[in-house]
Amino acid sequence: MTRAAMQTASQSELQIVRSVADLRRQVGAMRGRGESVALVPTMGALHDGHLALIRHARRRCRHVVASLFVNPKQFDRPDDLAAYPRDEAGDREQLAANGCDLLFAPGVAQMYPAGFATSVNVAQVTEPLEGAHRPGHFAGVATVVAKLLLQCLPDVAAFGEKDYQQLITIQRMVRDLDIPVEIDGVPTVREADGLALSSRNRRLSADARARAAEIHAVLTDSADALADGRGSAATILAKGRARLGRAGFEPIDYLDLRAADDLTQLDRADRPARLLVAAWLDGVRLIDNVPVVPARR
Repeated sequence: MTRAAMQTASQSELQIVRSVADLRRQVGAMRGRGESVALVPTMGALHDGHLALIRHARRRCRHVVASLFVNPKQFDRPDDLAAYPRDEAGDREQLAANGCDLLFAPGVAQMYPAGFATSVNVAQVTEPLEGAHRPGHFAGVATVVAKLLLQCLPDVAAFGEKDYQQLITIQRMVRDLDIPVEIDGVPTVREADGLALSSRNRRLSADARARAAEIHAVLTDSADALADGRGSAATILAKGRARLGRAGFEPIDYLDLRAADDLTQLDRADRPARLLVAAWLDGVRLIDNVPVVPARR
């Protein structure tokens, strides 16, 4: 069979549902056969980072369900929502070619019908970093993810470590609400120069894209210095912010050292930590993070 024929055959196996009732019917049939199910929530505009989640889910479970929903409740700026890239046809092709069995692609009215009045709020871990700069963002994330998990009831759900604060928030929500699903974090997928894959990268000009790699370079160099204890965290982070500024990042929302488990702010890397950054480059907001593992002394 030719590659084109294999792709066509694979795409024909991808089923698409747009209602909660149809999603539950399809997943119920999988469950009825005693088969495991993994969920990969997405907002579309898929890239290799999303596909790594699909492949991870395929390794974990017999069936993979992906959701495609651009969630208006997690956008704090209407222009950002309007500019978010959408390509359902292209997304369907990529999902089918990478082993996804079922696509749940609801409309806004299906997810938030008339009279919808409930919001899920996760305290503490949502308050710094993104929470401080994007009011209401994590309430929107937690609400839609809680709905997706309850609509699908998967065994496993996969989320990328690139959105590290989101991952920690969802893990906390699932634990606190006793939602019976295992949340897997999947390592960030990067370009050859280190830039984390993101749907927003499409909005970078050629010049900005060339400079964007500095964000990962600053993270890795700063993380190495923090892990080795080469100076105070305040000094190392100040140097990192200055370096980002010289590369054209403005404003820099944060470059912070946080505890890996609960995002408590740290003055030194004396326990497993995460170095997180959010900065603007030519009107595009980029986020990234890397682990900081304390060196043995």
